[in-house]
Amino acid sequence: MLTQDKKQRNWKPIIKEFEAVLGKKGVIKRREELITYECDGLSSYRQRPDVAVLPRTTEEVAAVVKICNKYSVPFIARGSGTGLSGGALPIENCVLIVTSLMRQILNIDLDNQRVVVQPGVINNWVTQAVSGAGFYYAPDPSSQIICSIGGNVAENSGGVHCLKYGVTTNHVLELKVVTPTGEIVNLGGQVPETPGYDLTGVFVGSEGTLGIATEITLRILKTPESICVLLADFTSVEAAGAAVSDIISAGIIPGGMEMMDNMSINAVEDVTALNVYPRDAVAILLVEIDGLEVEVKVNKQRVIDICKQNGARNVTSASDPEQRLKLWKGRKAAFAAAGHLSPDYYVQDGVIPRTQLPYVLKEIESLSEKSGYKIANVFHAGDGNLHPLILYDNSVEGALEKVEEVGGEILKLCVKVGGSISGEHGIGADKRCYMPNMFTKADLDTMQFVREVFNPKGLANPEKIFPTPRTCGEAARTVTENNQKFIGVDRY
Repeated sequence: MLTQDKKQRNWKPIIKEFEAVLGKKGVIKRREELITYECDGLSSYRQRPDVAVLPRTTEEVAAVVKICNKYSVPFIARGSGTGLSGGALPIENCVLIVTSLMRQILNIDLDNQRVVVQPGVINNWVTQAVSGAGFYYAPDPSSQIICSIGGNVAENSGGVHCLKYGVTTNHVLELKVVTPTGEIVNLGGQVPETPGYDLTGVFVGSEGTLGIATEITLRILKTPESICVLLADFTSVEAAGAAVSDIISAGIIPGGMEMMDNMSINAVEDVTALNVYPRDAVAILLVEIDGLEVEVKVNKQRVIDICKQNGARNVTSASDPEQRLKLWKGRKAAFAAAGHLSPDYYVQDGVIPRTQLPYVLKEIESLSEKSGYKIANVFHAGDGNLHPLILYDNSVEGALEKVEEVGGEILKLCVKVGGSISGEHGIGADKRCYMPNMFTKADLDTMQFVREVFNPKGLANPEKIFPTPRTCGEAARTVTENNQKFIGVDRY
């Protein structure tokens, strides 16, 4: 593990070796240029890296990592920097390996429905590359026009369509990976199932702690024959949540099912001026039905009936591609719109069982009232992936610490009702203190065994995912009879 006194490190020989591999333009060392890389999308936490490097090939990544291994220098991979859990947050005296120049689509194989890309390829580029032939790439985070596939793999990103089609891990067939010692290995294969351990599944979602993916083989899907988006508006969040449960209970699996509360609705309309979301609705539900034309026709009417049975005032539909895009545009802009409600916001990423939606949303409302901080709710309703946006002003002393506490209470609430502390944003630096809320010591030790096999010196993305005494308080462990989950981790 990291034993060298980081403050004594001499960077000159290390930088010289980096420049020998990447050239001077491939190594960033001026302080003013490194400001760009001091945080990811979780901008509340900042740490400037000492050096950033810009490789373009697998071999260059491997050479850089070998240098890091030689000098025991911690390194962190970074794509587009859109992550929301501090996964690409630098630590003191580290190297940032930036993959944004690795943006080639290396191969498109339509016959076998797969595409091979470098990690810097933007999510939306994959669909753009194959849409003309009637295909698309299903995982679609809200940031899909700017987030990179490498980051999606690291965090196991989801998106609007993960309810029916699954998250990133369900669409990755093979990975070319540079291990933390600089070796190049292939995980998975060109077919969905390969013999041996599922190392692809282990790597996807490992948040850069097991190595760096440099080539990624993705599964693409045929565009559905028919697609329809429904917009239902409700006079209560509880009614909208009940409609979600009833739709799934009826055996209907929508392509996507999203919910927004009144605060989010008005923020989006203020920013986008789409004039599609009713401003007086307490909550809206967006439901996308796709498949064969006859299937969509039947399920569309069933969803309308269920929404009205649960008190929906109006249900509108859109089948035209342009109108569908317009309905989804507001939801995709929700995080950005929150920036117009408040100088800062802190977003969480808990997951709950669908049946617990009404209860949990009521509890979040109580937390908002108790803390004095407004909370806007935008979430993947179909799979219970919540994204509460806690609004605050970071210029007010102590405000960040207070909203972190509120966010922590929301995560504990998610675990309490049988959920998870993350659905797609990852654990990163932000939520590692809450890992003991979900996992026993034996669970966490087992995860660390896996990490140490790939990452024996602890150089790859240290201080992420797992709690450490330096940043996390002792867990006040309360074991429930059913699930043996630990409750009550506090930050120092």
